Amino acid sequence: MRFAMEEINNSSSLLPHVTLGYELYDTCSDSANIYGTLKILSRCNAPHIRMGNDFTDYEMKAIALVGPASSSFAFVTASILGKFLVPQISYSASNELLSRKQLYPSFLRTIPSDKLQVEVILNLLQKFKWTWIAIVGSDDVYGRQGLQDLYSLVTKNGICVAYQGLIPYSTTDRTSVKKMVANIEQARVRLTVVFSTYFNARILFEEVVNANITDHVWIGCESWSVDSQIAGLPNIKSIGSILGVSVGQIYFSRLVDFEIDYVKSIKATDSSLYGCNQMCQDCHSFTLQNMSVPSQFSMSASFNVYSAVYAIAYGLHELLECKSGRCRNDTVYPWQLLEYVKKVNFTLYNQSIYFDSNGDPATGYDIVMWSWNDLTPSFKVIGSYSKVAGRLQLNEELKWHTKDNSVPESICSKECAKGERRVQTGSHSCCFDCISCPEMTFVNKSDLYTCQPCGSDQWSPTKSEICSNRTVEYLSWTDPLSLVLLSIVTLLLLLIAAVAIIFMINLNTPVVKSAGGKMCLLMLGSLACSCGTLYCYFGRPGVVTCLVRQPVFSVSFTICFSCIVVHSFQIVCIFKMATHMPRVYEMWVKRNGSDIFIVVSCAGQVLICVIWMVVKSPLPIRDYATYPDQIILKCSETASVGSVAQISYVGLLSMLCFVFCYMGKDLPDNYNEAKCISFSLLVYILSWIAFFTTYIVYQGKYIAAVNVAAVLMSVMGILIGYFTPKCYVILFRPELNTTEHFQTAIQNYTKKQSAAD
Repeated sequence: MRFAMEEINNSSSLLPHVTLGYELYDTCSDSANIYGTLKILSRCNAPHIRMGNDFTDYEMKAIALVGPASSSFAFVTASILGKFLVPQISYSASNELLSRKQLYPSFLRTIPSDKLQVEVILNLLQKFKWTWIAIVGSDDVYGRQGLQDLYSLVTKNGICVAYQGLIPYSTTDRTSVKKMVANIEQARVRLTVVFSTYFNARILFEEVVNANITDHVWIGCESWSVDSQIAGLPNIKSIGSILGVSVGQIYFSRLVDFEIDYVKSIKATDSSLYGCNQMCQDCHSFTLQNMSVPSQFSMSASFNVYSAVYAIAYGLHELLECKSGRCRNDTVYPWQLLEYVKKVNFTLYNQSIYFDSNGDPATGYDIVMWSWNDLTPSFKVIGSYSKVAGRLQLNEELKWHTKDNSVPESICSKECAKGERRVQTGSHSCCFDCISCPEMTFVNKSDLYTCQPCGSDQWSPTKSEICSNRTVEYLSWTDPLSLVLLSIVTLLLLLIAAVAIIFMINLNTPVVKSAGGKMCLLMLGSLACSCGTLYCYFGRPGVVTCLVRQPVFSVSFTICFSCIVVHSFQIVCIFKMATHMPRVYEMWVKRNGSDIFIVVSCAGQVLICVIWMVVKSPLPIRDYATYPDQIILKCSETASVGSVAQISYVGLLSMLCFVFCYMGKDLPDNYNEAKCISFSLLVYILSWIAFFTTYIVYQGKYIAAVNVAAVLMSVMGILIGYFTPKCYVILFRPELNTTEHFQTAIQNYTKKQSAAD
C-alpha cells in the first residue's frame, strides 16, 4: 500500500498536485477492527462521532478504506461503512455474501468471490470425473460459507460428498482433527477438498502426514494453495497430489526494488532500536534468498492491495476532474467518490482493473499443482479459469504422484456400461449397481436411473442408449418378388381371357355344353375377378384396397365353386336321379334350380361379408408387435374371424363339389370330371393350408406375397384342372368334340348299367 501511495503521489498524470495520505490499523482482533472503523468515521482530531440525519455533507477522517483482509472482519466494516456509503475495497475478503449490494452497498474487492472459486473447484472435479469426495473447511465464516456453497453446488451436479467437517482452531487438542482424518479414510474417498484458511489447513495436514495417508488428491482454496509453510511440512510429499486454486500471479519488480530501498533505510537508522533486526527480517518478504517458493506467489495479495489503492486514486481523479492537468480543490464526500470508484476501468501490468455490478473484479483464478521434483516442493501453474469465458483451461500435462502417472480415481461405483441403468444401493446417488435395459427401452444421460420406453415408431436392442426409427415395410410395387408375381397375375388374366374366348367361340359344342355351357363363362369371369383383386395386395395398403380385396375374392370364388357344385349335381341327376326320381329332376329343371342355388349360395357369402364389414371392417393397420425394428403396413383382415368365415364358406362349397364328383365317378368319360375337379379342390385346399401355416410362423411384409401366391394357386388349380382339358379337346382333338362321340359314350354307359342290373 505504501509503495502504491508513493507512486501515485509522485505521478504527474494521476491526481496531479494532489497528495494522498493514509493511516494503518492492525485488525488483529474484533475490537481492534471496530476501533479502526470508528476512527475512520470520526472527524479529524475529534474524540467522538456525532451522528446526524443527513450524511451528504458529513465529513470524516478518511474518504475510503482498503481492507480488511479476512471476510469475518470485512462483514463488520462493510456493515458500518455501508450506512455512510464509504468506499471499501478489500484485497482478500472473498466471502460470497459480501457481493450483496442491498446489504453492503459500498463494498468492493480486488479478489474474486468465493462463488467463483467454488465454480473452479467444481470444474476440476468434473474435468477428472471425481464423484466421490470429502470436503472440509475451517471453523470460521470463510470455511463454513465455502463448505456450504461447495456442498450445494457439487451435489446439484451429480457429485457425492461422503464426508464433510470443520477444522477447529485449537493447536493443543488434536483429538477432533485426528478423528476427522480417520473419517476421511473410512469414507473410502481418494479426493478431499480443503476449503480453509492456511492456519487450519496446516493443522489438518500435520495430522494427515502422521496418519500416513498416501495416494490421495487434495484440492486447496486460494487461502493456502501456495502457502510456503504448509509446503515446508516434513514428509508432506507423501500424502499424494495437491492441486490448488490461486489468484492470478503477477510479479512486479518495482515492488522488490522498493522493498530493498526500504530495508536499507531501516538498517541505516539506529540499529540499537528495539526490535529493529526482527522487523527487518519480517518485512523482507520478497527478496529473501532462502524462500522455498518463487517470489511471484508471495505477491498475489500485494498486487490486490496495489490495484485497490489505484482504483481509489482513479475514482478520485475522475471526481476531481483532473484530466485537464489540474484537479478541483473541492471538499470530497465518500458517497461522491463511491460512484466514481464503481466505474473505474484501467490497466496495471497488463491486467484490466474494473468492478462488476456486485463490486467483484473481472479476474479469474490460476490452477496450481505442487511439484516434488526438488527437495522442497514448488508450485507450478498448470491452467486457469476465466471468469468472462466461464471455462477451465489446463495448458500443461499434469504429473500425478501415482505409480504410472495415471489420473487418480475417486468414485463410489464404476460407471455403468452402455445401455445399463443405475440402481442406487445406498443413501448416495454415486453408489449403485448396474442393470441392462431391455429391448424397446433406452437409458438417457439425463436420467441414468430409468430405462425409458422408445416411441411407437422407434426401437432399440438390449443395452441401448438411443432409440432408432423403425423401418416401414410393405410389399411395394417395385420389389423384385412383386414384379414376378405381377407378371404371373397378368399372364394368368390373359390366359383366363383366352380360355373365355375359346369357350365363347365353341359355346354350342358338346365339350363346352358338357362343362356347363354359359355357366363356364360365369366361372371364368369370377376367376378373372379373383385375379383382379391381387393388384390390391401391392403398394401401401389403403382403405379401399383393404375393403375390396378379401370380400371380392371370397364372393368370386363362391360363384365359381357354386357353379361347379351345380354342374356336378346336374350331371349326377341326369344319369342317376332322372330315372329314379323324375319329379325331383323335373322340378329342378322347371324351377331353375341351378340359378337359385348359385344365387342363394352367393347371398350367404355376401351376408358374411356384410356382417364382417359392419362389425369390424378391414382397415389399414400398422403392425408394431411382429418385429421390434419394423412397422409392417397391412390390412386387418388377414387372420380375422370374418376372413376365416369367408374361406371356410368357400371350403364348404368345395366339399360339396367333392361329394357330387365322387357320386359321378362311374359316369361316361366325357361327363366324368371327378379327377379334374378333385385336382382343383386339392390345389385350393393345399394352397390355403400353406398360407395359414406360413402366417403362423411369419407375418412380415412378404405375407402379402404368400397371400397372392395362395390365390394364384387356387385360380390356376381350377383353370388347369377344370378348363385346360376342355381346351385341349377343343383345340387339339376336335374329333372328340362331336355329338356322335358323346352319344356313343352315353350308349356305352347305358349298356354297362343294364348289364350290371
